Amino acid sequence: MHLHIIGICGTFMGSLALLARELGLEVSGSDANVYPPMSTQLAEAGIVLHEGYRAENLVPVPDQVVVGNALSRGNPEVEALLNSGLAYSSGPQWLAEKVLPGRKVIALAGTHGKTTTASLLAWLLESAGLNPGFLIGGVPRNFGVSARLGAADGPFVVEADEYDTAFFDKRSKFVHYRPTIAVLNNLEFDHADIFEDLAAIERQFHHLVRTVPSNGKLLVADEQPALERVLAQGAWTPVERFGTQPQSPWRLALERDDASRFQVIHENAQGGEDAVVDWSLTGEHNARNALAALAAAHACGVDLARGCAALSRFETPRRRQEVRGEVNGIQVIDDFAHHPTAIAATLQGLRAATPKGRLLAVIEPRSNTMRLGALRDRLSGSVALADQVFWYQPPGLDWSLADVIAQQTQAAALHDQISELVAAVTAAAKPLDRIVVMSNGAFGGVHELLLQALRTRYKDTHGH
Repeated sequence: MHLHIIGICGTFMGSLALLARELGLEVSGSDANVYPPMSTQLAEAGIVLHEGYRAENLVPVPDQVVVGNALSRGNPEVEALLNSGLAYSSGPQWLAEKVLPGRKVIALAGTHGKTTTASLLAWLLESAGLNPGFLIGGVPRNFGVSARLGAADGPFVVEADEYDTAFFDKRSKFVHYRPTIAVLNNLEFDHADIFEDLAAIERQFHHLVRTVPSNGKLLVADEQPALERVLAQGAWTPVERFGTQPQSPWRLALERDDASRFQVIHENAQGGEDAVVDWSLTGEHNARNALAALAAAHACGVDLARGCAALSRFETPRRRQEVRGEVNGIQVIDDFAHHPTAIAATLQGLRAATPKGRLLAVIEPRSNTMRLGALRDRLSGSVALADQVFWYQPPGLDWSLADVIAQQTQAAALHDQISELVAAVTAAAKPLDRIVVMSNGAFGGVHELLLQALRTRYKDTHGH
């Protein structure tokens, strides 16, 4: 059977393609933006990639077509598909019909931390010998791929996105997954191109809650007013909360300011248990992600002590505080943060873990929410913990970042050319500094450009 995927290089669709290949299907796909790491994964899996959308991509005629949610009417390949009468579905629908039946599905939902938490959970289940399947919107480095089937009777971990499903299905993706366990990690306004306000997103989260069976479990973060409003609309599944509140049965207590070591406390009918996590990640947000994953793994039979020990061997997913290289003591870090809350959380963790050098933030606001300017008033506050900030004004951002810079108290600069940005950051960087690049796109390959420029600078300085 030949499956063709339109919009194949998105994190979700690319992962779907890997699952289809593992099922033995012939897979092809097309996309306007073909770049690593997803394009590399797909090519290595033997998947034929077409750059650009056109009617000819549907030849030879596939048996079924999956349409990504970034595609809309008027796209030449979509129009050719509709005119052809070929069978088509959305990615979430295909996953729900072809992969998830009969599996114990654990869905990780929330505005922030979905990829990291899903990667953490998959690793905990793998470490316990459960051979999980998973579909994650990134590449967990413990596995090297963003998706796999795992054992047919094993658990399946899915990153549960609230973004809409397809141009012909405006429900959130996660309503298709029918999880046994749902983790609700946090909730605030995002996706301004899809949702009018936070209440609209809360309704979609409640649609997810409605699908979790009464013999399943809802793991819900504490101190999240929006999630409490979701549950107030009705919940028919046992709820366990996790976080830092004394009444939450799953709690964490930080033992270091940078959250690289923390205690996990689990209180239950048998009295309770606790264990310590000592790992390479930083930031309270990552500690909370780990707590959520430990609670979900426990619901799958993984004991707490084993889970905490496994976290010491966890490697962050690609593009989640990923160290891309180091030159003369200057680190270049890649992070996916693109929402003000995520930017602030990333900087908080790195600030605590950078006691000697400075923290230089390089930011491209390119998400649809950022392009619409919905959260721009929060951007200046989100970078308060950076020593110096370099903003990039991407093409298509129809409002100026100059107002954001005017509100900042620390040094800041605005660039609209990647080459000028790289030159400015390279000139400012000093040994022991950490340069953290934050964007949800390729950002013009700025990470490698920075490393190359730093190598050139210090080669010239040191004369070798």
